[in-house]
Amino acid sequence: QVQLVESGGGLVQAGGSLRLSCAASGIGFRIYTMGWYRQAPGKQRELVAAIGSAGSVYSPDDVTDRFIISRDNAKNMVYLQMNSLKPEDTAVYICNAKGIYSGMAEYWGQGTQVTVSS
Repeated sequence: QVQLVESGGGLVQAGGSLRLSCAASGIGFRIYTMGWYRQAPGKQRELVAAIGSAGSVYSPDDVTDRFIISRDNAKNMVYLQMNSLKPEDTAVYICNAKGIYSGMAEYWGQGTQVTVSS
């Protein structure tokens, strides 16, 4: 059974930091690109950052200087270090695993709430 379990969300003041963690089980972790998405109320889910098995990273321009994604293949963990948080970063942050080969499944966690107060 595949599980992606996020942790580390919470309430933080603007300018603060949070570190999210995602524990993956039931998948061959090294053959999945891991990502963090977020979804704010009334908005579409959007990609925050993704990291390949060998460590290649992608993140949109508006967070690339503030958010850092990393992974530990030995522990089946992926992390998102979020710095200089803004109220507009408030959302549910969701862990994603996408197989690197054609036809492989994609999995989602339940999400963890991040609330940034002004």
